[in-house]
Amino acid sequence: MEWKASHILVKDRAQAQEILRRIKQGANFESIAHDVSTCPSKSSGGDLGWFGPGKMAAQFEYACKNLGLGSISDVVQTQFGYHIIKLTGRKD
Repeated sequence: MEWKASHILVKDRAQAQEILRRIKQGANFESIAHDVSTCPSKSSGGDLGWFGPGKMAAQFEYACKNLGLGSISDVVQTQFGYHIIKLTGRKD
């Protein structure tokens, strides 16, 4: 199994929840990632490319496993901060 995902990473849970609210109201995921994410992937709208099991933090991978294609996660906490994840691909 492999996944392709984009994410927005911030240090504060309240900020992540506010970003998620904006996205659910129709804000553009990639634009927000570019503007506020603390991950270097922000330059590509949060795109992390393809990855397989064991390549991401366990909580991040678990969220990807349980998302439908094109879906956006709730706020996911890892040792890096708070993520909002958009699943953009899946290979079995």
